[in-house]
Amino acid sequence: MSIQVTQRFPSSAGNHVSDAIYDTEETPILSNEIRIQVVSKAPPSGSGWFGSAFLVVNAALGAGLLNFPLAYHQAGGVLMAIVMQSIFLVFVVAAIMILGYCSDIKGTNNYQDVVHSVCGPWAQIACAVSITLYCFGTCITFLIIIGDQWEMFFLDVAKDFYCNTSPFYMGRAFIISVTSCIFILPLCFPRRIDFLKYASFVGVIGILYVVGLVTAKYFAPHTNSGPIATHPNSWIDVFLVVPEVCFAYQCHVSIIPIYSCMENRNLREFSKTVSLAMVLCVITYTVTAALGYLQFGANITTDILVAFKPDTSVIIAVVLIAVKTYTTYPILLFCGRAGFECIWTTMWQMSVEEMIRHEKVRRIITTVVWFGLTLVLSISIPNIGVVIQVLGAFAAIFIFIFPGMCLLKSMQNLLESGVPQPRKVYWLRGFAIAFIILGSFIFGLTLSQAIMKDLKGAKPDSSQYTC
Repeated sequence: MSIQVTQRFPSSAGNHVSDAIYDTEETPILSNEIRIQVVSKAPPSGSGWFGSAFLVVNAALGAGLLNFPLAYHQAGGVLMAIVMQSIFLVFVVAAIMILGYCSDIKGTNNYQDVVHSVCGPWAQIACAVSITLYCFGTCITFLIIIGDQWEMFFLDVAKDFYCNTSPFYMGRAFIISVTSCIFILPLCFPRRIDFLKYASFVGVIGILYVVGLVTAKYFAPHTNSGPIATHPNSWIDVFLVVPEVCFAYQCHVSIIPIYSCMENRNLREFSKTVSLAMVLCVITYTVTAALGYLQFGANITTDILVAFKPDTSVIIAVVLIAVKTYTTYPILLFCGRAGFECIWTTMWQMSVEEMIRHEKVRRIITTVVWFGLTLVLSISIPNIGVVIQVLGAFAAIFIFIFPGMCLLKSMQNLLESGVPQPRKVYWLRGFAIAFIILGSFIFGLTLSQAIMKDLKGAKPDSSQYTC
């Protein structure tokens, strides 16, 4: 899927348009006012519901897969985790359908325009802030994953030398810094990053390979796992799976561009797309999480690949995930940079001339500062679980709060129109309020859980195969 982004910055003098084209699996993008047109290789009439389902799957499957098995352990075992996952999937799908309904009201083609058209400009700014923070956190996650992959590589090729000598050039901080500066930073400065579209295919292959690897390793002879949890330690622990579910299934930001390019844009066809996509995602995530957890039990790591003995099959997965990570980071930086651009130009009420004159300088400074901060934080944060807990809380905003706000405002507009409305409208208004309340509860709970967990201290991933 190629997504063409045209950014329009409103000002007193008019609009300045800057273009950028990119491909991505996780596409949270915005600026002050963003117009997204999905450019498909299919005929101009658009894609069918079946093809669109795989675009949704491509957007949903990502780095959350590596951390999903640990969530099953934290939630109290496979059964409890699957129950919680199933419950929240109902809300995930409901939020997608709400966004589709609200986008049809004024024919908007992306998440930010849906929020803007229904809730107004201030809600759009809040959306910009949320997505910028989400992209920033995701970039940190990618750099931590890079450190994990290099560690697995060193353990395979030179474990004794790596563990006993610990040379500085094999150290986590050094290897993340150097390789990121070589392979990531140069890709972050261009305004257009459509050249990364071919690498996204490798990323999808890598995710599917991890699923196959976990499944094959489970059915092959393996050492006994650690203790398997059958119930949570406390009732509140069942919510520990929620951040991972929200992070893993968060495709809501890119779902509206996909909907806008469907051949038959209507909710009936869209529901087919969403249903098929969610079935495929559930199978992928559940199989990986359940078999991965049952294989290692309490010995599971935040990154499932770290728990395996480094052999050829695992190193192939490491290489594929590394390629995916190195090439996806610039895309997320681009998305976050666009969000920051929206906030910055709006805050300073910049004219068109000022935006044009200083665009290159802002882009370079923003890129360098963004990259530097994420690099420092990724070195100091021990594992991806720490970040994903926080990102899951922010994903709840996109899944619950903003869709709930859009539905509430839409129903309120109908009720205030002066035209008698059916009872369904009142029910939907109540449902929207409940949606917002639930989203606020999940955001507050998961964020506080993540902070409390971090205050207790998080340790780097370790297994019987690490040093």
